[in-house]
Amino acid sequence: MTYKTVTLKRGKEESLERFHPWVFSGAIAAADDTIEEGDLVTVYAHDGTLIGNGHSQIGSIAVRMLTFDDTAIDEAFYERRLNDAYRMRMTLGLQREDNNAFRLVHGEGDFLPGLVVDIYGPTAVMQAHSPGMHFARDIIAKALTRLPGVNNVYYKSETTLPYKAHLDPMNDYIIGGMETDEALENGLRFHVDWLKGQKTGFFVDQRENRSLLEHYSKGRKVLNMFCYTGGFSVYALRGGAQLVHSVDSSAKAVRLTDDNVALNFAPEDQRHQSFAEDAFKFLDKMEKDTYDLIILDPPAFAKHKSALRNALVGYRRLNAKALEKMPHGSILFTFSCSQAVNKEQFRLAVFSAAAQTRRKVRILHQLTQPADHPINIYHPEGEYLKGLVLYVE
Repeated sequence: MTYKTVTLKRGKEESLERFHPWVFSGAIAAADDTIEEGDLVTVYAHDGTLIGNGHSQIGSIAVRMLTFDDTAIDEAFYERRLNDAYRMRMTLGLQREDNNAFRLVHGEGDFLPGLVVDIYGPTAVMQAHSPGMHFARDIIAKALTRLPGVNNVYYKSETTLPYKAHLDPMNDYIIGGMETDEALENGLRFHVDWLKGQKTGFFVDQRENRSLLEHYSKGRKVLNMFCYTGGFSVYALRGGAQLVHSVDSSAKAVRLTDDNVALNFAPEDQRHQSFAEDAFKFLDKMEKDTYDLIILDPPAFAKHKSALRNALVGYRRLNAKALEKMPHGSILFTFSCSQAVNKEQFRLAVFSAAAQTRRKVRILHQLTQPADHPINIYHPEGEYLKGLVLYVE
């Protein structure tokens, strides 16, 4: 199979020789005039040595590499990669009687840059983050339904594709339809709104961190900020929390949290209460010592490097507001999902918040994304979730 060609400037092949999967636009010396957004291209070094095949796109990342040889990018290619990804998740033991929600494909971490697939029982929710994966969606969907237990494929890429590509994607089922919106995570049931919810409808990346929170919840008064679907709240309740309050600025998210609490506990369980309110305002008016376990899991404060400074200020302010209100012996779970913020920067922001509030703080755990969100060792940018569990005195 012959693809359109891209030739690199001298020396610009070095990162690709280390298997980094991105070709930046500034590294390109020449390219076929007929290349269009999402085309399959073969990348060559300046001396004509073939490097591999990938998807072209407009922007600073000009090619996302799919192979580092001349392997054809066809139906068999996607089937192999998806089978490899599935096999790894089975090695992790993620499909079992008490758990059927997990990430199957994590972009570069599964050597499929630009593609995300989450599994919720019989439904695979697929997101394309590159035009190339958008154009391959039907082939990928067909390959997904060959995996055990996958009957339906929902395509959800309206908000994830580059707006400059003018692709006008429609969120819809490619194969199958709605069977159930319920998924199981560690024996707990959750409604997953992949039709209109954020991301693929549920944040499966916090599964192990939610389990850790459950371990610390017994007898505590828990505040779950930015609750979204209420995952942390449900785990805290199962862990024996004395009370759990869930806060989100979205009334829809609060309703979904209430529904998920009701799915797992008696409707008359008075331990849980939810609030549709801005997080900073809620923390401002909160009385001291009300909660002795707080979860801060905000949406990304910095989606691009240009927003980094403001994001770090935001993390410092948010953590300081929580720390100054927490009693002696309390626990803070605090997170950043901003890819532009590295773990050292996030830790420094939390350190600054602790110093500002003059609290004695010890780190109990340093958290990251779970194994079904793998980090390609050649692509450190894939590490996006950072978290700290702090003991506050």
